[in-house]
Amino acid sequence: MKKYLLTGLLVWVPVGITAWVLKVTIGTLDQSLLILPAEWRPDAWLGIHIPGLGVILTVLVLLITGLIVRNVLGRQLLLIWENFLHHIPFVSAVYNSVKQVSDTLLSGDNKAFGKVLLVRYPHPGAWSLAFQTSVPIGVLNKLGEEYMGVFIPTTPSPVNGFYFFVRKADTMELDISVDVAFKSIISMGVVAAAEDSAGRIQTKP
Repeated sequence: MKKYLLTGLLVWVPVGITAWVLKVTIGTLDQSLLILPAEWRPDAWLGIHIPGLGVILTVLVLLITGLIVRNVLGRQLLLIWENFLHHIPFVSAVYNSVKQVSDTLLSGDNKAFGKVLLVRYPHPGAWSLAFQTSVPIGVLNKLGEEYMGVFIPTTPSPVNGFYFFVRKADTMELDISVDVAFKSIISMGVVAAAEDSAGRIQTKP
């Protein structure tokens, strides 16, 4: 009886979690319908709520934005918009920081982070996965070359975490890719992955 119960859980737990993630994601994207006038929203003229229509609207907005920005006129409009934001105190700082991060993460060249490291966190007796990042010049002048910037992601959401400056001597460099490290973090260490000689990712049982 116990093994059948566990087998059933192994089937339904991933399905349930996937369904929950999709529900939250679709529900969030459906909020994009709120930008439409009330009488234009599908709920108003269909009489029923159909989940997922906001996803379609979001994709259309992204595609149209991409098409506009990819031409000369669109790039000029984007420059005017960004120049306007740069002249607004606080907003400019937030926008510039977020834009730099998004440009790096979404660039597709897998160079958002440097080396994968092990650092002592949250106490001297423990090790955590971390990614090498840059150090501001002002900080580097104060701390010296022996320090480096590291980002320590949280599990299971690696987009959140902590940014520290640590001594290079207190870190250990790992011979694994950033993608493999992210996979391990997201799975909370359940999935141990390694790259084979052909560059493919193999999952170890």
